[in-house]
Parts: sequence; C-alpha cells; structure tokens
Amino acid sequence: MSDFEFLRFVTIGQYLPTDSMIHRLDPRTRLLSSLLLLLAITVAPHLMGIAIAIVTVIAGLIMARIPLKYALSGLLAPLPIIALLAMIQIFFGFQPDNGPLLWAWGPITISTGDLWNGVALITRFVALILTISLASFCISTTEIVHSLDYFLKPLRLFGIPTYDFILMIQVALRFLPLLAQEAERIAKAQASRGAEWGTGKSNLFQRIRQAFPLLIPLFLTSLRRAENLALAMEARGYQSGERRTALQQFHFQLADGIALSLILPIIYFVIRS
Repeated sequence: MSDFEFLRFVTIGQYLPTDSMIHRLDPRTRLLSSLLLLLAITVAPHLMGIAIAIVTVIAGLIMARIPLKYALSGLLAPLPIIALLAMIQIFFGFQPDNGPLLWAWGPITISTGDLWNGVALITRFVALILTISLASFCISTTEIVHSLDYFLKPLRLFGIPTYDFILMIQVALRFLPLLAQEAERIAKAQASRGAEWGTGKSNLFQRIRQAFPLLIPLFLTSLRRAENLALAMEARGYQSGERRTALQQFHFQLADGIALSLILPIIYFVIRS
C-alpha cells in the first residue's frame, strides 16, 4: 500500500504545532524571515551561499523539533523533475566561459562549468523546498493570512485588492494536501479495476506512464472542488474588499528582535558568499 501513499511525500502545507522556540515567535517574524531567506536563496550567485542556507534551514528544523527524516521526505516527489532540469542544464547549457570542455557529441556538450551549474541547480531547489517546508511546519494557515494582511496593508491605499491575493494563497495552501489525498483515491480506484500500479520493479519512465491516467480525473476533481468552494463562499456572504478584524492580536517582542538580528547576517552571507 506504500505505492498509493502520496500524502506522506507532501510536506509543504503541513503545520506541526510542536510548541518550539520558533513556534513561539511572532508569526510576522517567522513569515518575514522565511521570505527573506527564500529571496536570498533565489539570488545567491555561488554554491557556498546556498550551502549556508541549507545548514541554516536544517538548524531551524532541529530547533523547531521537526523530524529531519520527515522533512527530507518532501524532496522525493519533486526529485525527478529537479534531476531532469539539472540534466538539461548539464547537456545543453554550454557557454564559452564555462571552463574546459569535457565531452561533446553534436549539439550536446559538457564542461566543468556545466557540471557545477547542474549541482548548483539541484542544491538551490533543495534549499528552496526545505525552506518552504520549514515555513509551513512552523506557520499555520491562519497565521500566514494575518501576517500577509499586515504586510500588504499599505498597498490598499493604491486600490490594490490584497484580500483577493491573500485568499488565493490560503486556498493554495489548503489544496496541496487535498490534492494528494485525491490522487491516492483515484490511484486506488484505478488499481482495483485492473490498472497496473505499484509493481515494485517499475523504473522511472514506467512510473511516469502510470501517472498519466491520474492527470485528467485529478484536474476535473480540482475544478469541481474549486467550484464548490466558490459556491460555499458566495452562500456565506463572502465579499472581496470588506474590512475584517482578527480575533487574535500579534505583538512583537524581544525574542523576535533577536531572531531577526540573527537571520539578517545569515541572509547577507548567503547572498555574498
């Protein structure tokens, strides 16, 4: 049955209330630190900076009392796509300044710089996925919504509908685990009707071929769920742009200042290393 357990590989969107020192920080501090670290990883020019970010995220997982095995399991699902992108970078990303040429066959070339770029691509994606997973482990959906509402409040002065953007973020975070559960249900239904699934000896290409029949029913189910959500919101009187208040009030404390004073130098070294 492990072949049908898709949800265990989806760590993004899973909130784990471990009551750690990170969980006790102000949600705005946690969200701002995560966004700044994601931005630093995205623009980091060198592999050393990305490695510093990965070490920082692993330290954050330990302080947040998140099992490392569970956090790293979230890398298994996107790993084939990341590996494919790295192979494209290695075989078709040759440039004259990428170092000495190691191998060439027609339009396909490999240099030392291409190998380093492929490793950097994989490392960058790993750092981004771990950072997003850590943020979802430590920040609940409600806290994300209230924090985004606080940060985007100045944009309302220019007539920008921030409530709609926040709602899209909230729905997207809610839908990730639901899509995994729906994929499990469809795969089990197809296997019960004789479809080849989970033989245990299939290679990567066979697994990709087996996953294709999931796409259409999963897409239709997602559309149906989105339509039901829209109807439910309309029936409950939801209107975009209405001013709302929060039951829970957040307060910035000394621990939040210490956390930001620690994360800002790390972000600097990630970008400059």
